[in-house]
Amino acid sequence: MQSIVVIGSGVMGRGIAYSAAAGGFHVQLVDVQEKALKNAEAEIESIFSKGVARGKITAEEAEAAKQRLFYSGNMSEAARGADLIIEAVPENLEIKKAVFTELDQAAPSHCYLATNTSTMSPTEIGSFTQRPEKVIAMHFFNPVHKMPLVEIVRGHETSDETAAAVKEAAGRMGKETVIVNEFPGFVTSRISAMVGNEAFYMLQEGVGTPEEIDKAVKLGLNYPMGPFELGDLVGLDTRLNNLNYLHQTLGEKYRPCPLLVKYVKAGRLGRKTGRGVYDYMTEKGGVTK
Repeated sequence: MQSIVVIGSGVMGRGIAYSAAAGGFHVQLVDVQEKALKNAEAEIESIFSKGVARGKITAEEAEAAKQRLFYSGNMSEAARGADLIIEAVPENLEIKKAVFTELDQAAPSHCYLATNTSTMSPTEIGSFTQRPEKVIAMHFFNPVHKMPLVEIVRGHETSDETAAAVKEAAGRMGKETVIVNEFPGFVTSRISAMVGNEAFYMLQEGVGTPEEIDKAVKLGLNYPMGPFELGDLVGLDTRLNNLNYLHQTLGEKYRPCPLLVKYVKAGRLGRKTGRGVYDYMTEKGGVTK
């Protein structure tokens, strides 16, 4: 496997593209929005620069990785030479269906198709293609360049060959892996969604401020980020979409907190909009509620 195509240049897509290029792959990062690609290129450049400054990667390694990384606005064209395609578009089944239908037609027959979903069914996504045995989920974690795990999720039709090839590719990206069987939310998203939702219920009930709740979870449970910090980073709309899906598939315990719904309706989606649980438009990031 030499060539990886990443579809979607948002926070997750750009992180996956960085890790793949740093792992020695020839990478194309694809997005239909030119501005999004420009932003992704700037962010990836920043990650490389910080990595060199901190001794995580040499200047020569960084330069070589950047030479392997290309940006494209044409998904079908990029897919033609791919060995592995990783989709990182929003958690919307209709969008994913459109993407995988097009990829299945454009990609060579040997190419594996992976979805970076955190909750959705790789079995259902595989059904949108003529190669369900080559479809799998690769659930990366945010921020991708720092988080060591990739949760690999087999669909009903996923072959052993596909699982082994994707595991090897993730290893070349410097990632640890677990391979699990499909069930809504997999392993990590079921836990993370519940923790994040419960934090919103506590905020709604006045148990504590966002800072106090985040600090308690980080220091008391040894989480690297508090639930509100993480929610603002991944996007509260993404968190709500995940909870809605888990509520539909796994039942009442995943019903989204009304306060989370209110934040999303208000357009307070997190870092990407400048305001979520926290306010990122002030110099000190003061809390807003």
